[in-house]
Amino acid sequence: MDSLVSTQWLADEMGASDLRIVDATAFLPEHGRYPLLEYEACHIPGAVFMDLSELVDTASPIPNTLPSAEKFASRMQALGLGDGSRVVIYDDSPIKSATRAWFMLTMFGAQNVALLDGGIAKWKSEGRPCAQGTETLRQRHFTVWSDDAHVRSKADVLANLASHAEQLIDARGAGRFTGDVPEANPALASGHIPGARNLPYSTLFNPDGTWKSPEAIKAAFEAADINLSRPLISSCGSGMTANVLIFAAHLIGKDDVSLYDGSWSEWGLDPATPKATGAV
Repeated sequence: MDSLVSTQWLADEMGASDLRIVDATAFLPEHGRYPLLEYEACHIPGAVFMDLSELVDTASPIPNTLPSAEKFASRMQALGLGDGSRVVIYDDSPIKSATRAWFMLTMFGAQNVALLDGGIAKWKSEGRPCAQGTETLRQRHFTVWSDDAHVRSKADVLANLASHAEQLIDARGAGRFTGDVPEANPALASGHIPGARNLPYSTLFNPDGTWKSPEAIKAAFEAADINLSRPLISSCGSGMTANVLIFAAHLIGKDDVSLYDGSWSEWGLDPATPKATGAV
């Protein structure tokens, strides 16, 4: 299974015994939308709901940090996702939250995981069926391991400022990156991690919400002065849209990209971390 599948591919595969469909929609508070209610009102038939707001480390002082491997495995088993499953994830979110689910599933050991190109919005625009209520699947065993080789901490990023071993990329909008647009949380500083390059995640999609071609994605990275020959660290506001850049890099064959999970929610809160403003 490819990492990105079309609505037609999914329609043709529906009913396969090993196929699992997952709605991983998540919103920011300012969106004023409720993913579970929207899922219950309309979801792709057979899809289960992955609650990303619950898949976090509740002991962490930083919001939205990755859960433990044990917690993740337990939740996946309860959803009916397990060994041998082909998992197709979609969302209906402005922040493309399905990429966060993809990152966690692959990090914790799932072997066959794909995103639905265009999400449920494209599915509905084509007149394809929706289901209401909730879906319950039989629990399956999920063999998990914690491979954190592609996760970076604040200490890792601080050390990288000296070594320059990995190039930093930031998925936030240009205004937040430069510091011209203040953060919604007044406790956070404005600006970006020194040396980072800005590639707003929204620029990687076509007007209909599908992903741009690999050639266009590569051109977007290069236009943002991102050196694709170097390993990368991706960050954003709270560790969500950074995964968009990671998945985009994956689509062009680049997998030496790591997630700074704390992102600006952690970095911008610490008065001791260095910060930069402006375009670079």
